[in-house]
Amino acid sequence: MGLKKYKPVTAGQRDKILVDHSEITKTEPEKSLLVFLHDSGGRNNTGKMTMRYRGGGHKRMYRIIDFARTKDGMPAVVKSIEYDPNRTAYIALVVYPDGTKSYILAPQGLKVGQKIESGENVAPEIGNTLPLANIPLGTIIHNVELYPGQGGALARSAGSYAQLVSREGKYAVVKLPSGETRMILVTCRATVGAVSNPDHNNQKLGKAGRKRWLGRRPRTRGVAMNPVDHPMGGGEGRASGGHPRSRKGIPAKGYKTRKKNKASNKYILERRK
Repeated sequence: MGLKKYKPVTAGQRDKILVDHSEITKTEPEKSLLVFLHDSGGRNNTGKMTMRYRGGGHKRMYRIIDFARTKDGMPAVVKSIEYDPNRTAYIALVVYPDGTKSYILAPQGLKVGQKIESGENVAPEIGNTLPLANIPLGTIIHNVELYPGQGGALARSAGSYAQLVSREGKYAVVKLPSGETRMILVTCRATVGAVSNPDHNNQKLGKAGRKRWLGRRPRTRGVAMNPVDHPMGGGEGRASGGHPRSRKGIPAKGYKTRKKNKASNKYILERRK
């Protein structure tokens, strides 16, 4: 797997660098695991725009992903590695002995035909899901649960991974992709390995149109607006805009927005860098 650089035949191709998707083995998704996905266009349930610069883009069907991996003691066979338009990582179609099909997040190094398993007494090999209590210290993991039975919530995007650092009583200490070190119950599950498609971050879309296909509309800089529209707007000539801040006036650089008395603070041993 790697990156594809394009010859500058057109202006849009000149700086385009995309992932070559050589890992993908099947282009048509499993129909039984698809759900229609309604595009919000940045509007809430009353039709009011709550998120700017969203809308358009290609139609998508949602792939139902099994983040919880609760079918214990049943080794599933990987049938294909597929593209998912709803996330940056690849997904893998697995089939269990009872005929059940399901999608999981594909870790790096997962191959078609490989067997994966979940449960307490499973070997800590790539693609297997087991409680943090049974994973060797120092192991690279992803799709980590925050609460037992919740399903994986942490380290799910392309190329990301967490690391199991230590265990203290009923808590495991996990270093997260952000650099944060956090205590998580040892009964929570995680999948061994790092998430697939690590080159996703190195892509260059090459043209504005490709961003539109992804459902992103042109973003207007706050500095280019009038004072009525943005705190950084207005001024004679090209004003710098003053201190960078959001449209609501919240400073953008270094201003902490996390609540000081948040309940989960006691589980965080070291804040993100």
